[in-house]
Amino acid sequence: MPIADYIPTIGLEIHVHLKTKSKMFCGCALSYGEAPNSRTCPTCLGLPGALPVLNEEAIRMTILTGQLLGATTPEVCKWDRKNYFYADMPKNYQISQYDQPLVVGGAIPMYDQYFPKPLRDGAGEDGVVGRIPLTRIHLEEDAGKSTHFGASSGLDFNRAGTPLMEVVTEPAIRTADEAAAVLASLRQILVFAGVSDADMERGQMRCDVNVSVRKSAGDPLGAKVELKNLNSVAAVRRAIVFEIERQCGELDCGIPQRQETRRWDDDRGESSDMRGKEDAHDYRDFPDPDLLPVRTGAWVAEVRGRLPELPHARRARLVRDHGLTPYDAGVLTAEPALAAYYEEAAAGAAKPKAVANWIINELLGRLNEQQTPLASNPVTSGALRELVGLVEAGAISGAQAKEVFAEMFATGAAPAAVVRERGFTQVSDDGALEGFVQQVLAAHPDLVERIRAGEAKVVNVLVGQVMKASGGRANPKRVSELLARALA
Repeated sequence: MPIADYIPTIGLEIHVHLKTKSKMFCGCALSYGEAPNSRTCPTCLGLPGALPVLNEEAIRMTILTGQLLGATTPEVCKWDRKNYFYADMPKNYQISQYDQPLVVGGAIPMYDQYFPKPLRDGAGEDGVVGRIPLTRIHLEEDAGKSTHFGASSGLDFNRAGTPLMEVVTEPAIRTADEAAAVLASLRQILVFAGVSDADMERGQMRCDVNVSVRKSAGDPLGAKVELKNLNSVAAVRRAIVFEIERQCGELDCGIPQRQETRRWDDDRGESSDMRGKEDAHDYRDFPDPDLLPVRTGAWVAEVRGRLPELPHARRARLVRDHGLTPYDAGVLTAEPALAAYYEEAAAGAAKPKAVANWIINELLGRLNEQQTPLASNPVTSGALRELVGLVEAGAISGAQAKEVFAEMFATGAAPAAVVRERGFTQVSDDGALEGFVQQVLAAHPDLVERIRAGEAKVVNVLVGQVMKASGGRANPKRVSELLARALA
């Protein structure tokens, strides 16, 4: 049976490091890149007699995430011990939440910018293609990190005890593209909310993928295969495509699927058997005797007052209030710092759309070319607004403005100062422009004849010649008007 005749069902378990100053149950500072085992204490090492103390900010951030995704927080949540042995789990159990999590329900919006172009149709001005429902969001502690060196392994417990928020979707995802969009969209939301940096390369966001296939919608779900610890959006997409093909191929050969956990090798582009998939009873969850249940009411009320604007809401507002296209608004709201830079530059600008064009076409292009992060951008938002204002007022031409921008980017100089130093002034006086127009018409009678014969687009060549004759200082709009009058 071809792959197209099977129905895939996909669910994600997304693990996110919260952006707190300290660990989940102790006072050890959270930082990255420190010497191995230099950010530990008796509590996060699981030493006898050490007791956990809750990180309240981690609880607030988890509730905040739930509210941003339209979820609810029960009045009471509790903490459980999830028991299993692994070399980088110091206590041989993980403090987690089993049957009474902090957040239930809600949904993750999928943003069109994270889909291949043909799949973006149907998105509104906010760019939302659809929403994937959530089962729950719970809070737990992360394990340490194992590094393997061939014949030996090293253990670093700096990560042990890091507040880890687990976002669990319903098995409602249909394709690898949808799964990738869910992951990328959630990352954008978390970064905008200040909940996490969600840097997948640094392990701040990881994903387990559950995949099963069946022949028809009326059949029960197939055996669930879990792919562990995928650390990039691209890896998630590749792993799902491979796993669907693998399962369908084996079913076609009469090989039944079993519930299992598989390891994904991104270099080889294939999964391999890791172990039989555990069921919940295998972990022997029971209430943690060192932590009391938590009443959430006060935290829920507090969090309601600090809900940020979501990326898709901001995008829709920029389309509505600033006259941007949905595409431009999507580019500018991809990262919080870029969205803030645009809104600062557009504040008070006569044409916010022109400011957006300069950021997208000139600034981002130059930053990418120079491999410069936005945080190191030498062009302030106010300077960019001033430059755009000079162009819109007709003080300098677009070509001159690009030269001014290049100098601003290289030196951080103010646009007005660059204009003065270079002697840039745009010629808009009809008397001076008429002289350039007549000079060009006399020099190119062949072009004049072609225009009068119906080749209207040739007039752009004459505009270019006038600009060249004026040293780039002529007002191109007025030149076009004078040429049209002369050729009438």
